[in-house]
Order: sequence, then structure tokens, then C-alpha cells
Amino acid sequence: MSEFNFVKPGLNSVGQYQLSGIPYASNSIGVSNSSVTEVNFPTITKFVTVVNVHSGSSSPIRVGFSELGVSTNNHYFTLDNGESYTGEWRLASIYISGDVAPSTASVIAGLTMIEINNLPNNWSGSTSIYNDGVG
Repeated sequence: MSEFNFVKPGLNSVGQYQLSGIPYASNSIGVSNSSVTEVNFPTITKFVTVVNVHSGSSSPIRVGFSELGVSTNNHYFTLDNGESYTGEWRLASIYISGDVAPSTASVIAGLTMIEINNLPNNWSGSTSIYNDGVG
């Protein structure tokens, strides 16, 4: 008797990025300016939106793709209060830190069915085979 073996989608499975994403949302993420907060996704993302939801005095956040990139290597972008950015990124996690003061962030993502282990090192510049400009 033969058995059907389902082939799991990989990092370059185009169909996973053509489908609508599985919703993911995380609100009120406390962001410290003395440490980096890592937001882990259950599967590889199709897109990610990061929002600085802090109200009151200016409290920018740093957003990047590795802990080292956000904390010391200047491989990040900054969002001021009320600003957001959406990117079509294949990520296992994203890193957020306060720029000069503690802040609050929200992360919204569309997930694929691609397992996390398909993306080695989440684009970390230190050991990644993909890109050395992120960490």
C-alpha cells in the first residue's frame, strides 16, 4: 500500500507568498532603550508592519533584523511616535529597541506555512549566507 507524503513548503515556495497571509498581531510591546526586544513569529512571514504606538513625548524606536544590528551596528531604521512601516520580508523574528527612551510598539504580520527552520539565522549578518548588511 502506498502512502502519500505531503511536501512541506520551503523558503522559496512562491505560492506561499501569493496566498493571503495568516494573521498575526502583537500589541503594546514594551520597548526598552537599554535592551533589545525580539518578536518571534510562529512561521516565516510574508509581510511585517511595525508601528510606534507611543503617545506623549517623542520616543522613537529602532527596528532591525538582528539583535546586534539594532543595538550596536547601526543596521536599523527608526520610527517616531505614530509612524509605521510595512515591508514584504521573509522573517523568523524582528528586533525592536527604544532609541533614546522607553516606548511601545505593535507588530502585525502575514504568516506563511513555511517552518522557521527554513530560514537560518534570521538574516543575521554575523553568520548568514544570505546578507551581511543587517547585523
